[in-house]
Amino acid sequence: MQLGIVGQKGNPRAQSLVEAIGRSFRDDGVEVLVDSVTAETLADEQGRGYGPSGSERFEPDAIAVQDLDTCDLVVCIGGDGTFLYAARGVGDTPIMGVNLGEVGFLNAIAPDDAIETVHEVVDDLRTDGETSTREMSRVQASGEGWELPPALNEVVIQGPQRGHGNGVGVTVRVDGSLYTSGHADGVLVATPTGSTAYNLSEAGPLVHPDVDALVVTEMAAELEMPPLVVGEDSQITVRVEGDDSATVVSDGRVSRDIDTPSQITLQRAEDSVRVAGPPLDFFTALGKLE
Repeated sequence: MQLGIVGQKGNPRAQSLVEAIGRSFRDDGVEVLVDSVTAETLADEQGRGYGPSGSERFEPDAIAVQDLDTCDLVVCIGGDGTFLYAARGVGDTPIMGVNLGEVGFLNAIAPDDAIETVHEVVDDLRTDGETSTREMSRVQASGEGWELPPALNEVVIQGPQRGHGNGVGVTVRVDGSLYTSGHADGVLVATPTGSTAYNLSEAGPLVHPDVDALVVTEMAAELEMPPLVVGEDSQITVRVEGDDSATVVSDGRVSRDIDTPSQITLQRAEDSVRVAGPPLDFFTALGKLE
């Protein structure tokens, strides 16, 4: 059995919890792998004489984030950004998040409960070969000859610059029917999971995670249309014109520059993210928003 752990970069508290979880499986027949950055940090700290010594030392092998799908379970420790980072590589492997951030819409486990909860899920997997999970859908953007990795939060299509006199011409269609056309800073297409992030900052609606939907939100449009919630099996096309180029961004991490005019297709990705562990209390997380 392989357990993969991803710790938030540069966060000593995350590193400490990675070590604690790893050491808790020392005599339990579980191979613990950590992401490459955390592995380097642990090795550097121990090499300088910090942290546990002797039999308590935790010296795990490293695994690249894109290879996390080879594990039986992945645990990410940090904020929602850490969860998004780890989720890119998990494939069909269950993932669970320990929240060290302020809000935590993706990470449902409190740090004090982390070791016990991870052991419970590992025991399920070893006993039954599976554990209870809930699916989070993703949205994928594609164009002529290219596609971006699926986004758990949102895909943004935007001009080279934002602000008055910038932006790009957009025409948005849903299942072939015209929704809006005009000049805007860009267009954002979010999942229910992502409705609480960038989408919310652009005055898009909150969507409960149990709703099967996609959200279309224009960004600072000249002829503003209300945000639109459509079924998750809808196909959304965005044609961009004007300027010389536009950029398509998946979850704020992976981007592609495209020449204009171009058409981008957005639709629910074939594979969802499987989230293990206790369910997230959505309304408690909402209460943490400022």
